[in-house]
Amino acid sequence: MTQATLPVPQEGHHDDHGHDTATGTTNTKLAMWVFLSSECLFFGAFIATYLLYRGRSVKGPTPRDVYNIPFTSVTSFILLMSSLTMVLALAAIQRGDHRRFRVWIIATGLFGLTFIAGQIYEFTEFYREGLSLSTNVFGSSFFVLTGIHGAHVTVGIIWLLSLWGLSMQGKLGVQHSERVEIAGLYWHFVDVVWIVIFTVVYLIPPQK
Repeated sequence: MTQATLPVPQEGHHDDHGHDTATGTTNTKLAMWVFLSSECLFFGAFIATYLLYRGRSVKGPTPRDVYNIPFTSVTSFILLMSSLTMVLALAAIQRGDHRRFRVWIIATGLFGLTFIAGQIYEFTEFYREGLSLSTNVFGSSFFVLTGIHGAHVTVGIIWLLSLWGLSMQGKLGVQHSERVEIAGLYWHFVDVVWIVIFTVVYLIPPQK
């Protein structure tokens, strides 16, 4: 009897995409989708809490006293524009254009930093107006909800800057484009969540 020869895996070959699942996607990407699904529930709970408590404050300041809708609209637009630069960064790395990838990925990070700077300024102004975590239930729910989102954006910025650093060191090639795609999924998620938060918190007037 002749023994069947089994294929021997070649050494030194590493696949950045991992093993395909039954869904046709990779394990890493599937894990990110599961994580983002849990984050939807997480943010949903805080948004529901804000809606429940924002009109129940006995003393001010109230949303009408502190909100600066035009300013927040500008910073929100900047954050949403970062989703476009994120798409351009992914397209650049997929075609091997490392120079443009670095330009678009750093632009995405800078847009995110601008949004965070605007949020810090807004928080400071609210505090000067007398609104803090302990002022009333509106203040508590507002700062917790928007602060948690800001923390998520900050994590995303650090992630993007790390990808830029890897590219500068020549450690992020076309074969690693899924790393950028996964970071993009996270970044688009925080942008979409902000659309919901901005609409619910700033644009829908509280019930009297």
